[in-house]
Amino acid sequence: MTLWTSAEIAQATGGVAVQDFTVTGLSIDTRTLQPGDLFVALKDVRDGHDFIPAAVLAGAGGVLCERSDKGVNAVIVDDVSNALEVLGVHARDTRKALRIGVTGSVGKTSVKEALAVMLGTFGLSHKSLKSFNNHIGVPITLATLPEGADYAVFEMGMNHAGEMSQLSKWVQPQIALINNVVGAHLANFENVEGIADAKAEIIDGMVPGSLLILNGDNPYTPRIRAKAEAANLRVLTFGHSDADDVAIVSANSHALGGNVRLRIAKQQIDVTLMVPGEHWFMNAAACMAVAYAADLPLRKAAMALRKIVPAPGRGDTRTLIIDGKQITLIDESYNANPTSMRAAFAASALRPGRKLALLGDMFELGADELERHRELAEPLITAGFERVFVAGECMRFLMGAMPQPMRGGWSTKPQTLLTKLKGELLDGDILLIKGSNASGVGAVAAQLKGESV
Repeated sequence: MTLWTSAEIAQATGGVAVQDFTVTGLSIDTRTLQPGDLFVALKDVRDGHDFIPAAVLAGAGGVLCERSDKGVNAVIVDDVSNALEVLGVHARDTRKALRIGVTGSVGKTSVKEALAVMLGTFGLSHKSLKSFNNHIGVPITLATLPEGADYAVFEMGMNHAGEMSQLSKWVQPQIALINNVVGAHLANFENVEGIADAKAEIIDGMVPGSLLILNGDNPYTPRIRAKAEAANLRVLTFGHSDADDVAIVSANSHALGGNVRLRIAKQQIDVTLMVPGEHWFMNAAACMAVAYAADLPLRKAAMALRKIVPAPGRGDTRTLIIDGKQITLIDESYNANPTSMRAAFAASALRPGRKLALLGDMFELGADELERHRELAEPLITAGFERVFVAGECMRFLMGAMPQPMRGGWSTKPQTLLTKLKGELLDGDILLIKGSNASGVGAVAAQLKGESV
């Protein structure tokens, strides 16, 4: 299906089409480019113009660039980055999809994925790929919005003040969700109040009368709500209080998922989840708040949430055979902060079997980062982990806080712990791997998956 014609791209960006062409997708990376994609030659760490020949060889339908060789299907613009942003805004203004913006300190990717599944029950849903949630990813998600989409879910992230404001102005979400506010990215803020204010910048792109969904359990919600009401936005809350618009009445967990009962507009709605962890009860309530805000049939929306599966690196679970031993690997290696660490420990505790963990450093936690790592010892003990391997300079402080029998090993790099970790695995073990993306624990998870026979 055609996403853009060269004439549309030229008109939207003010560029010049060298020749006529159509594209079916968009890519900024020749390694993942699909035949028919528009290759956007961004200038970042490397100049995308150097990869135009590779893009053509890979089957690009056309190129958005500032210069190109003769014979290349191209739209020439003055500034590629600006042209991508303008193309995304043009899609926003010409497509019919209901735009939903999702942000939060923890779990925004999981909620984005769950919303896409739920909304897909009611029509064609479009979503941010992977964690395309920044100044490049959000314009890409906008620019790839199909004409026929009914719903579009945009993950929106930030680690500095001012970033969210621009993302919101591009998207102009008609419904926005702030899943939570906790002390992630504290290295770039004086305190959590500063993080709350930065998340609240999602209000900046919303027109009066739009709807903002907030976590009623979060202590920073009143601060954000005041800003939303000053901007003439409608506000819904979800949480455990009777005062919340979407209230959790009861819930129970088991190793493979759980059940949560919600009260929404005087209706009792039961949701069955096939993903483990109590944090998913709040995620489900957030999704149902979106369904309520969008005036969708609530029971049908609740049934759709049963289809949710953990995203790669965010709790996806596999049975592996490592050196002849069957283990269960819980891969939480995409990212980490103190809140998501605790949630992963608690979810792992629901599973029967001996529990081991490989944990990598959590980054951007600010001046108290060492204490935040040390504090993980108690929840690990509570969750019943028997052996814990840690990697990174900050994680060394967790090692010192754990009882001696729990200390599996420490290294600056997780890869060096792999041999020792594999040597301790027993048949039936549960292995949790979690850390910030840059900690390197994801490579260990990938290697274990690749070795499994």
